[in-house]
Amino acid sequence: MRVEINPHPNAGHSPLEKKSDKRNCISAFIITYNEEDRIPKALASLRGLVDEIIVVDSGSTDRTCEIAMEHGARVVINSPFPGFGPQKRFAEDLCQYTWVLNIDADEELTQELRASIHSAVLDGSPAVGAFKIKIVEILPGEEAPPRLSYSVSPIRLYRRDYYRYSSSLVHDRVDFPKSAKAGRLDGIILHRSIRSFSAQLEKLARYSVLQARDAELSGRKLPIWRIFFEFPVAFFKIYILRRYFVRGTLGFLASMNYSIYRFLRLIRMIESQRASK
Repeated sequence: MRVEINPHPNAGHSPLEKKSDKRNCISAFIITYNEEDRIPKALASLRGLVDEIIVVDSGSTDRTCEIAMEHGARVVINSPFPGFGPQKRFAEDLCQYTWVLNIDADEELTQELRASIHSAVLDGSPAVGAFKIKIVEILPGEEAPPRLSYSVSPIRLYRRDYYRYSSSLVHDRVDFPKSAKAGRLDGIILHRSIRSFSAQLEKLARYSVLQARDAELSGRKLPIWRIFFEFPVAFFKIYILRRYFVRGTLGFLASMNYSIYRFLRLIRMIESQRASK
């Protein structure tokens, strides 16, 4: 079911500010499902920077869509949820500008990042077609990410006539050739992905189902011996290599949840392999 709630990009009660002094325009898009508690910060961090906001919702039962419209977003419902890659591709196709910026409903642009985007794209002549942005997670109970916190730097700002999101059900990334060059922006995206540690575990359990399905569709096979090593290796990876130990007890809890999720994912994949035989 695809339903457009407000067909005009600025149909909300607080329309986006139009800028006339830029060379380029940016469309921002967000996919959502029951994000009324987190999406206001995401939308506020885009205001005055982008020229349109596209929100693709997969059937929220809370005020997510209403809040998005109040911030001037164009809201389209695409339900049932087709998977992360297909949903983001659907959102890309709704954008009217060449440059697109993707953030999640639980993310927020810092002021330093906003200034960097403005300088590199809106007021500049970019020599590249994509930019990597550093993302740092904030755990429940943290006011700001600790020093030395682990970060990732995926492509989030790019020309959609050059690159597209992967069509994978679970792999949330832009397909980007190894030979291509991407720029880097100053500042970070703050990622509040965990409402609570119990909610995180439930979310990861659901995600493991999608990953098992994705592996089945791609024909990926996993050896049975991995069940003996998956949990300890996953815990070492996030707690030590990703430096979650700097976050104290909070980091330990997040590392345990991640390890349990990896183990669940492996079990579902192996069960799927055996069922297919």
